Amino acid sequence: MAENQYGFPTEVLSLPSKGLLYPEDSPLRSGTIDVKYMTAKEEDILTSTNLIAQGKVIERLLESVIANPNIKLDDMLVGDKNALMLGTRILGYGGEYNILINDPDTGEEVERTVDLTQLKHRELDEKLFKSGENKFSFKLPNSKRVVEFKLLDGHDERLIEKQLDDLKKVEELTGISSELTTRIKHQLISVDENTDQKFIDNFVDNEFLALDTRAYRKYVLSISPDIDMSIDYTTKGTGKEVKVDVPLGVEFFWPAGE
Repeated sequence: MAENQYGFPTEVLSLPSKGLLYPEDSPLRSGTIDVKYMTAKEEDILTSTNLIAQGKVIERLLESVIANPNIKLDDMLVGDKNALMLGTRILGYGGEYNILINDPDTGEEVERTVDLTQLKHRELDEKLFKSGENKFSFKLPNSKRVVEFKLLDGHDERLIEKQLDDLKKVEELTGISSELTTRIKHQLISVDENTDQKFIDNFVDNEFLALDTRAYRKYVLSISPDIDMSIDYTTKGTGKEVKVDVPLGVEFFWPAGE
């Protein structure tokens, strides 16, 4: 921790994407982000009942700790944003984090202390894309069609959220959520080199086979830079080793999570 050009103490966090998917002129291109230490101001944010009710408390917190005013939270890829959240929590309240695990064998709730500093990055495979271009390709295993897609950033997430809000009345009438197809429509850049959005939308709604959809989603998850939030857990009954996800949310921070 040291004073620097910002005039307050900061730390440098590395990004799972290594900055390689951002344009050359983006300050995120360095693969790192400067963050300020949390203060009473950030605790005010965390304990704001209005922000918690609106579901915006984490967003406001992360905006507050980004030191470089040229970096906007919405510019960040989702996985890089998760890394920012993890780093902010560790800098603010340390690496120890208590979680409750439902034991798969007994159904019993077990408390476990996680060392957040030991969670690792799932880094980007540089062989899968052209540097500075957020575009990936995948051949669907059943239909053999080729789709190009991007990894979502904060701008995309806002558009998806707005579109889902607009579809709430339809969902209430039908009982069917459109979240999966809406998200895929925002991810896809082209289908068999056709970039027309109407063509892509029709493909997702009427031609994207369920087996291909599952394979596509699995592939996107496997190549997305992010934080691996899973930990090993030994079940109480059979002693089987399983993976358990560490939850991300308001509860991730103290005192808002208490």
